Amino acid sequence: MEFRIDRSSGLPAYLQLVRQVREALRLGWVGPGDRLPTVRDVVASSGVNANTVLKAYRELEMSGLVEARQGSGTFVKAGLGSTDPGVMDALRAGLAAWVREARAAGLEEEDIDALVRSVLAAGETEGEEVAVR
Repeated sequence: MEFRIDRSSGLPAYLQLVRQVREALRLGWVGPGDRLPTVRDVVASSGVNANTVLKAYRELEMSGLVEARQGSGTFVKAGLGSTDPGVMDALRAGLAAWVREARAAGLEEEDIDALVRSVLAAGETEGEEVAVR
C-alpha cells in the first residue's frame, strides 16, 4: 500500500492517510492480517512527518481497524464492507469507464466530483430522477 498526500486538498494529512486505509479496506486491497507500511516507509514515500503517520495509525487503532504490535508493525485487525471483491472490481471498472467518458466530454475532476456527490446526496436508485436545486 502506498499513500499519496494532496497538500492542496484542505484535509489534514493524517485524515488523508486514515481515509486511504479505510478505502483500501473497503475495496479489499488490504484485509485482516495484512501489515501496513512502517511509519518510516510512509514518511519516506509521502514526505509527511512521522507524528502525522502515528496520529493516523492511532486513529485507525482507536476505531478497531488496526493493531500495533510492539517491534512488528501495524496490522489490519478488521475489514470494512461486506461486498464480494469480484462485484467491487466490476463496479470499479464500470465507474472507471464512466469517468473516462466524463473526461472525454470535457469534465474536470471537480465537475465529476460534483456529479457523484449530487447522485449520492439524492440517494438515487435506478429509474429515479435527481431533483434540481
